[in-house]
Parts: sequence; C-alpha cells; structure tokens
Amino acid sequence: MDGFTDRRDRTIQEHEHDSYRMRGKLREPSVCPQCGVVFHKGRWSWNGRPPGAEEILCPACHRINDQYPQGLIRLTGPFFAEHKDDVLNAVRNQEAEERAEHPLSRIMSIKDEAGDAVVETTDVHLPRRIGEALHHAYHGALTFHYDEDEQFIRVQWKR
Repeated sequence: MDGFTDRRDRTIQEHEHDSYRMRGKLREPSVCPQCGVVFHKGRWSWNGRPPGAEEILCPACHRINDQYPQGLIRLTGPFFAEHKDDVLNAVRNQEAEERAEHPLSRIMSIKDEAGDAVVETTDVHLPRRIGEALHHAYHGALTFHYDEDEQFIRVQWKR
C-alpha cells in the first residue's frame, strides 16, 4: 500500500461559501441587463455593450435585488449630524472611485436610522475603504468587525 487511504465517506467543508459568486465560466462577452456592466476576458468592466453579448445578471445587481449586503457602515455622532451632507458626499465619492475600477463594488442603499446613516454595500472591501477615507478626512473613531464565516464586514465611524 502507498500510505494513502481513499476516503469517500467524509464530507468536505467549503472554505468560503458565497451564493452570489458565479458558478462555472461565463460566456464571453456577457452583459448585465440591469446595470450594463460587461464580463469580458474574465473580468467585469464598464466597457460598452459588445454586439452579440449574452445577458446575465451580475453578482452586484443580484445582491441589490435580493437586498442582501456584504458590508455595512454606520456613521454616527454629533459631528456627523452637523456635517451629514459633506460626509455622505465623501462616502459617495469613495464609492464612485472604487466602482470605476471594480464595478461590483457598489453602495446598495443609505438609510437613516435615528439620525445615524447606515450604508449597505455589495462587497467587503468598499466599507473599509469608505471608513478609512472618513477617518483620514475627519478623524473620529473607526472600528471594523469581520464575520469571517459569512464574508461580511461591519464598519462604524463616529465623530
């Protein structure tokens, strides 16, 4: 015997489970009928719609339709209340910069909860980028909490 045992009776646990991740290889080019993002050469981008592209809902639009965020940012505090418009403009500017390079990184919604703002995003990277940008521009307290089993991030910025 070679020292290896063929074990077919055990269950293999997934390291990372994301039901919004595309299964298999997409036909190229493909385009999202909702937002217009194009999948070409293994990457999503904001290129124009190529002729003959197959339509498939992108993962970001899928999350938005299902209202299932992958990240949350809570903006709170007296400074935020006084400068709400400026802070939210900074949030939207960070999203625009990130989305230009990574089309699946988007803000899903910005909700008002008792004077605080809660920003929901389609990925785990955008909340961290927004939080760090706000901390750099306005200072304040910044905290991060990762739910690694769920691939989810909670960010809180308070000032």
